[in-house]
Order: sequence, then C-alpha cells, then structure tokens
Amino acid sequence: MKEITTSDLARKMNAGEKVSIIDVREDEEVAQGIIPGARHIKLGELPDRLDEIDKSEHHFIVCRSGGRSGNACAYLITQGYDVTNMAGGMLDWKDELEK
Repeated sequence: MKEITTSDLARKMNAGEKVSIIDVREDEEVAQGIIPGARHIKLGELPDRLDEIDKSEHHFIVCRSGGRSGNACAYLITQGYDVTNMAGGMLDWKDELEK
C-alpha cells in the first residue's frame, strides 16, 4: 500500500496541486477539524458510497492516526481505486484545518 507523510501531502496542497482527500473518521472527529477540501465519507459508509469516488482519480485517505485509513485503502484497492494512505493521520497534521 502506498503511503504519504502529512508534511508531504501538505506540501503538495500548498504548491497548488489538485489533490483528492477522503477523510474516513467519524462525525465527532471531523467536527474538530478537517483538511480543507477533503471529502468526509465515514469508513463504515465506504461500501455504500463508492459511486461518489471517481475511479479515474488518485485519492489520499485520511483518519485520526493512519489505521482506519489503511483499512479503507486496502478495501478501495480491492475495488479498483488508486489510493494512498496518509501515515500518522490527523494526529500528525500540522497544516491548515477547516472547522
């Protein structure tokens, strides 16, 4: 499974690269802050919401610490998606947040 550090993902965003970020945390976790532009799809809802994820794009998957996003990546890969896990999750995120 591909992984990216929080600082490398932040660097891509700050350089103006178009990135697709999917946050798989629960509602109460996202309420504390989400990466600007990220789409919120809870891990448990992924199977029912695959039609919202463009298979032709690359997606970065985010959670609190990197565990659930790793599970989400493993699942999405079996469904034919190109995904990268954000290692360390939001606990390591030092850049901008939306509330």
